[in-house]
Amino acid sequence: MTGESLLVAEHVTVEFGGNRALSEVDLDARAGEVTGLIGPNGAGKTTLFNVITGLLSPTAGRIRFDGRDVSRIDTHKRARLGIARTFQRLELFTDLTVRDNLRVAGEIRNTWSGFGKGLGGRVRRINVAHETERVLDLIGLGALADADVSTIPTGTARVVELGRALMIRPRVLLLDEPASGQSDDETRAFTHLLRRLVRDDGLSILLVEHDMTLVMDVCDRIHVLDFGEVIAVGTPDDVRRDPRVHDAYLGTSTS
Repeated sequence: MTGESLLVAEHVTVEFGGNRALSEVDLDARAGEVTGLIGPNGAGKTTLFNVITGLLSPTAGRIRFDGRDVSRIDTHKRARLGIARTFQRLELFTDLTVRDNLRVAGEIRNTWSGFGKGLGGRVRRINVAHETERVLDLIGLGALADADVSTIPTGTARVVELGRALMIRPRVLLLDEPASGQSDDETRAFTHLLRRLVRDDGLSILLVEHDMTLVMDVCDRIHVLDFGEVIAVGTPDDVRRDPRVHDAYLGTSTS
């Protein structure tokens, strides 16, 4: 249901050799909303993503998904529960077509069909061919379906990566700088796509992005990290007006 907290980070702390990358971070991403996570380079955004997806264990704190503590669940099991992610660096199969990149993700999802005892039930198999065409249409890349990924622009490849994540039918989607490499027109189209995903499918999106126009246009709420601590939480207007956020990140150009 829209507005319910689906993904919650509670008091997450991460230390590396005595240095704190994250300090008691609280964050929640709600169903049917886009939640922004912004801050300067080195603030801890990717570290938090790594904790949420299980690539990194926190020193303290926990991650809850749909009401259950998933802090000790492996990365691939969190994906099976419905937590999907894209990365700053493109992670596509460049020797395959756009369509086949999506198909591979669908085939992987179908290997999960026996999974789920004690963790929310079995994962239902999908018709991979049908789902691939549905997602291609959804992300607007039907005309490029047979193009090799190595031949398409970086901005378009970002959309392919989003489509591949959608093939596992996630409930929460973590996007790490998805507009990187996109033109202004591509970013506007991407903004509309994200809005459709949350409006029509009730998807929860957690977005790390430096393009403030995209963040302010698409996010319902924004968390601001600085030196591993949350310094502000609120609507785009709240964050835009917060002097702490200006000092740490936005500067005076957005006032």
